[in-house]
Formats: sequence, structure tokens, C-alpha cells
Amino acid sequence: MGQPLSSEGLDTLFRAARSYNGYTDAPFTEADAQAVWDLMKMGPTSANILPARLIWCFSQESKDKLAALSSGTNGAKIKVAPATLIIGMDVDFHETMPEFFPHAPTAKDWFPDVAVREIVALRNSSLQGAYFILAARALGFDTGPMSGFDNAAVDAAFFADTPSVKSNFISTIGVGDPATVFERLPRPVFERFNTVL
Repeated sequence: MGQPLSSEGLDTLFRAARSYNGYTDAPFTEADAQAVWDLMKMGPTSANILPARLIWCFSQESKDKLAALSSGTNGAKIKVAPATLIIGMDVDFHETMPEFFPHAPTAKDWFPDVAVREIVALRNSSLQGAYFILAARALGFDTGPMSGFDNAAVDAAFFADTPSVKSNFISTIGVGDPATVFERLPRPVFERFNTVL
């Protein structure tokens, strides 16, 4: 059994962590992206299916292209962020199961129905997106996850060569500028949304 994190560690991951609307000039590099991946890939997914497919937009051209497909104020945030991540989901994740779940040789056959695979891919890529946020925070970075964009247009613009991959959500990443966060929103007490049986 692992040891509980320190209070400072819990603050880093949850209590003091925020979603940022803007960032400082501190760099976020491709090596940093690889470090985030090396942490987030360790989070559990169903039968280790790992359906997330990531596109890291570092170049201004890629950020501008993504920003043009986003709604509201999201486009402006994407353009100036150090990087923006598109978290996609591969509905043909079952094709890699022989590699990633080798102790069940027939696991690929568990998912013949594409409608079922879409549900499983959405659930598990969303989990991986949450692991991304926690991994980024653990490494000293901040994120600005968002869903305000045209999924179909993003799929056409960024996943045209991989038609089985569909966008889930996007997130900016960097070192957050504290001036760009809003006041902490309310969180409910345990009794409000929890039932103990």
C-alpha cells in the first residue's frame, strides 16, 4: 500500500490547483509533454486499452488552426498558450489489445460492436484526460481544459489520417498566470451527493 501524500502534495493536485485561462512566459517544451505522457499513461484504463490519442499543438500554425474551430473565448486562450493538447479517442482501440493486454489473447474479440467501443473509448479516454491534468500538476504545470469547440471540424482538421480517432476534449497547458483564474467555485459537502449503504 502506498503512503498518503503530504498536505502540500494534496494541495498541488487538488486543493490549491486551478484551471487557468492564461499563462506566464515560462516554457512548456516537447520534453515536458513527454514527461506528462510518461506519467499519465500509467493511470488505469479498462483492460489497459489506452484509447487516448494525443495531438500536442506547439506551433503557432497548429494553435491558430485549432483556435479557429473553438467557440467563445476559447480561441484566444489557445492562441497564446504555450501549448494546447487535443485528447482524442480511438474507437478501434481493440486492435492494440493483443499488445497491451497480452494475457488475454482473445481480448480483441470482446468488442465487435462499434457502438459499444465508442462508449468504452469515451469513458476511458476521459479518464486519461483526467490523468493528464493530474500529471501536469504533479510536474509543476497548469492546465485549462475545455469542451467548447467543433468536434467534427477538429476531427477533419487533425485526425483526417486516422478516421477511427475522434476528439474528446482539449486543454491548454503551461505555467499558469494567477491573474487569469476566477474565484474558487463552490464544492458540495460529502452528505449532499454521497450515499453510504
